Amino acid sequence: MSEMNRRWVLARRPAGQLKDSDFARADEPLRDLADGEVRVRVTHLSFDPTQRIWISQDSYLPAVAIGAVVRAGAIGQVVASKHPGFKPGQMVQGAFGWQDYVQSQGFTELGPITPLPAGVTPEQALGVMGLTSVTAWFGVHDILKPNAGETALVSGAAGATGSAAGQILKAAGARVIGIAGGPEKTRWVTEVAGFDACIDYKSEDVAQRIAALAPNGLDMIYENVGGPIFDAALAHLALKARVALCGAISGYDTGEVYGLKNYMNLVIQRAKIEGFLVLDYFPRVGEAVAGLGALVAAGKLKGEVDLQEGFDNIPATLRRLFEGRNFGKQLLKIADPPLPAA
Repeated sequence: MSEMNRRWVLARRPAGQLKDSDFARADEPLRDLADGEVRVRVTHLSFDPTQRIWISQDSYLPAVAIGAVVRAGAIGQVVASKHPGFKPGQMVQGAFGWQDYVQSQGFTELGPITPLPAGVTPEQALGVMGLTSVTAWFGVHDILKPNAGETALVSGAAGATGSAAGQILKAAGARVIGIAGGPEKTRWVTEVAGFDACIDYKSEDVAQRIAALAPNGLDMIYENVGGPIFDAALAHLALKARVALCGAISGYDTGEVYGLKNYMNLVIQRAKIEGFLVLDYFPRVGEAVAGLGALVAAGKLKGEVDLQEGFDNIPATLRRLFEGRNFGKQLLKIADPPLPAA
């Protein structure tokens, strides 16, 4: 009897907040491995706000099809191979999706399956050295282009991308103010991630606190949240400010589009705002990984991992991102690697 591949597929396009009924189990037998293919046992899944867009609509990628395995970055171990580039026991990463196994000729829809660098754990590969930090690296260095002594504001500062962006800005000599929700997160942002200050949007008036903490205005904004928080930041731009628009998680799970009221301040302060996608930087990922590795080695980049466990908990783990329950990079462990490391 063939081994079964457990799979979570998209049952319908979400309407409003994510629900269990948006997803369904559709397990199927593993097929025989063909010549030139590799079989990977998925061990760890990454959860990212952009997945809410992928399952809802066409965007910079085609929407996940109804009935298809939900798209996700992941780590796994090669358990069988008829591909010359892979051998059993190797730890690899790729867009494996919400399933136990993936079989391919060395590629997924987002690019090639790649070996994990020696000494890098799954948590590091998907977290502090993963695509969220790569996104932060290019948002800071290619969009914001910080100068020493400038003041930056980072929303979503306790999340994977925001915390990395703030620490990269600090390493470049900027003064960094974060925004996060709740005393535990705001304390971590300042005491562990090393931000100069952090505003608790749940208990403080964001606009008043920005004005107090940045009396001369904000030279840079790394924006992850959108909505009223972003609007408050726009009201406090310094002359020639730069805004890196990375995301707007506040609206992903509601379907509501917030109309900015302070956008004319971009004109008045002659500011620049630029959206970007990490996919555009894939040819330069090595550059970012090298820079991130140097910061980690120097103790200037720290990451928090929120590790859930269990295949049945996959949909609920995605919801954590939009309920404000995750702390740091949201991951889920499906299984330990079944083979000795190669």
